[in-house]
Amino acid sequence: MNATSPAVLEALRAAARAERAQAAYYRALASRAEPDSPDAAERLNGLLADEQHHYSRLIARLLELGARTPADEPGGRGAAPVEWDEWEADARARERREIERYEALLEQDLDARTRSLIEGFLEAERHHEEQLGGKWMAAQGDEC
Repeated sequence: MNATSPAVLEALRAAARAERAQAAYYRALASRAEPDSPDAAERLNGLLADEQHHYSRLIARLLELGARTPADEPGGRGAAPVEWDEWEADARARERREIERYEALLEQDLDARTRSLIEGFLEAERHHEEQLGGKWMAAQGDEC
């Protein structure tokens, strides 16, 4: 196997940072939804679970590749949630950016395992954008 290029490693780190921010975003929205909108809270918690899963798998893959991870960097925070009545439009726009990020990553020279991981994320992000709901990720295995 060829060594993973610095550009690919940085793209994976950027994706992990973005997933961490996305998880923070959905965590804040889910806590806002809990008391007043149980259906929205369930959807948001599903999105949160998937984004946390993506972050975890990206960190694991970076470690497998022997690379530093965003966990080694000073922590950042996710963007503050938009007004509650605008969350769906904002979330769709954020999901669109994730789709674009993963499509661009797939244009790079990825090893088979990383490619499979990113393809799974891309499929989940497309579901997120379409349905604004989560729990599209497999619990284990190379398909996640």
